[in-house]
Amino acid sequence: MSRIDRALPALGNMFVLGLAALSLAACAPKGPSRPPCPPGKVCIQAGNVAEPVSLDPHKITGVWEDRIVSNLLVGLTEADPEGNAVPGMAERWETTPDGLVWTFYLRDADWSDGVPVTADDFVFALRRIMSPQTASEYASLLYLIKNAQAVSEGKAPKEALGVRAVSPKVLEITLEHPAPYLPQLAKHQTMYPLPRHVVERLGDKWVTPGNYVSNGPYVVTDWKLGDYVKIVKNPRFYEADKVCVDEIYLYPTSDATMAERRVLRGELDMNADIQSNRIAFLREKAPQYVRTHTYLGVTYLAFNSSVPAFRDKRVRVALAMAIDRDFITQKLLRGGQKPAYTFVPPGVANYEPAKPPAWAAWPLEKRQAEARRLLAQAGYGPGRPLKIEIKHRNTPDPMLFMPAIQADWKAIGVDTALAQNEAQIAYAAFRSRDFQVADAAWIADYNDAMSFLYLQQSATGAQNYGDYRNPAYDALLAKADNEPDAKVRAGYLAQAEQMMLDDAPVAPIYFYVNKNLVAPKVTGFVDNIVDQHRARYWCVAGSRTAPAAPAAPKG
Repeated sequence: MSRIDRALPALGNMFVLGLAALSLAACAPKGPSRPPCPPGKVCIQAGNVAEPVSLDPHKITGVWEDRIVSNLLVGLTEADPEGNAVPGMAERWETTPDGLVWTFYLRDADWSDGVPVTADDFVFALRRIMSPQTASEYASLLYLIKNAQAVSEGKAPKEALGVRAVSPKVLEITLEHPAPYLPQLAKHQTMYPLPRHVVERLGDKWVTPGNYVSNGPYVVTDWKLGDYVKIVKNPRFYEADKVCVDEIYLYPTSDATMAERRVLRGELDMNADIQSNRIAFLREKAPQYVRTHTYLGVTYLAFNSSVPAFRDKRVRVALAMAIDRDFITQKLLRGGQKPAYTFVPPGVANYEPAKPPAWAAWPLEKRQAEARRLLAQAGYGPGRPLKIEIKHRNTPDPMLFMPAIQADWKAIGVDTALAQNEAQIAYAAFRSRDFQVADAAWIADYNDAMSFLYLQQSATGAQNYGDYRNPAYDALLAKADNEPDAKVRAGYLAQAEQMMLDDAPVAPIYFYVNKNLVAPKVTGFVDNIVDQHRARYWCVAGSRTAPAAPAAPKG
């Protein structure tokens, strides 16, 4: 997150400085050495990109937070090593022929304080996340549950929510519309159970170390702000005998290059990111550490509709078409990312992607000329330049490509300032609409196009950063929700995406690859399309027998 006036000369200087930094790497002071591992224990030190805002599953949205909380709590289903949904707290499930009523049969399991986990813990959690008092940013993800939106908006009591405990071990969920992807969604943090007996007694203090009661493979014992979160094996986890690693430290590693050095020095066993333009170098220097894979994610810019200039579609389209995505992905990032001209990534299940805008096939010079023409039509030009600010994350990849976007927009006469923020601070600003242009990214919560398209839905709320509102778009998503035929449903979703792309409330930049740096001694870490790696499957070579993969779903 810095500024340049011309793309190639300035970026060239960046590469020279990068090479100079490389030569000095050996002379750089070392970071803290790894904490000692107790005798007879297996320990892992993991870089986790950013500081968590909370460990409350109803108050988090970042994948860096999910990497911690998903090891503390287990939902009805959970992710296996390949990222697939497999039985978690629910041993099996069944649904009515119309797909609206789901019944989950829970296993015998305890919270880490010895109290049994019951269906009522799920009912309590789902009512809590839908409560207007909780104000969960992610509540809209669960609007598929009967009356969820009405409860979330304070128009119905919590008891109206379509969830009930049939018995201590039987949970029933009633939906607004069929959702065959519910078992995938059920492994998401929004559907985790909460220890009602603790949350009701302690309120928001339940998430602090010492108070946090888990039903997952780990419990949190320490959180030193800005330093690490420490989790340790939960002896009461229902499959504790299959968990290999005893202690895990998770560090906020916003500086990916420093984290890379710490991994290669053995101070960290892994890091959940690699600076993209370092991947080729690392594949030569330490190929056994580099782990990349296709990822269901997109990086994009969101235009704040409260900014007068962005109420004009011509301005939004001009800014979107002027970005040189090939330069960003092929010359800057070089990590396998693909230019994005649509919003839903390739590889999403049961979906035929929408067609890119016609201008996506034009040469950059033609796109720039058309962008200048559109801006002139909207009243902007040399005598009245458009002046805007991009608020962006200070994580490695945005730090690389934001100056390039700034230069692309300068080429069409737009004066662009860059404002960098820590990731969690940036997203807090996006949610409160404290931005003009937001540098955002989205990773699928479940493998379905709706996981992306719902972001621009009117009812989505905080995560619809630009406040895009189009009743026709909303209507198409509603038709898709109520369409049982998968092919017809995909058609409605593609129509909705096409409509949204034509309106240009967002400018997709590139589709992700996931990038992890993992020491070869770490076993059980499997690359997958959702980049979910639960620590219960990890081990360290030579320490113990690695955990077995979970059984296939029942029901």
